[in-house]
Amino acid sequence: MATVGLTRQKGACDVDHIERLRRLAINDGRIADDHDDFLGPAELDPKTLALVRLAALVAVGGAVPSFGAQADEAIGAGATAVEIVDVLVSVLSIVGLPRVVAAAPKLALAFGYDTDDIEPQLAE
Repeated sequence: MATVGLTRQKGACDVDHIERLRRLAINDGRIADDHDDFLGPAELDPKTLALVRLAALVAVGGAVPSFGAQADEAIGAGATAVEIVDVLVSVLSIVGLPRVVAAAPKLALAFGYDTDDIEPQLAE
């Protein structure tokens, strides 16, 4: 079994990835108590983290405000609209077409598009 040690990389986390995974696997109660230090993204840059969180919102059927907030985070971290839409396409084979179709108008609203105009444009 691998030795579990403490690390401090990029100042974001005191617990190495093996220990983090072990604690998640056993539903360790310290997860909630040590959320910031324990679950912080030790290796993910802000843009990647925001895109991963958007993918998670697609998977769980997130609400419109959540998509808006996370899209803002992604754009603020340097993601483009193309990269954000690519997240939808990338998770399609994992979460299924219904989840992606349900997420698309939520993301369109986050981008400021009028979703009432989407259907007539598709019919043309």
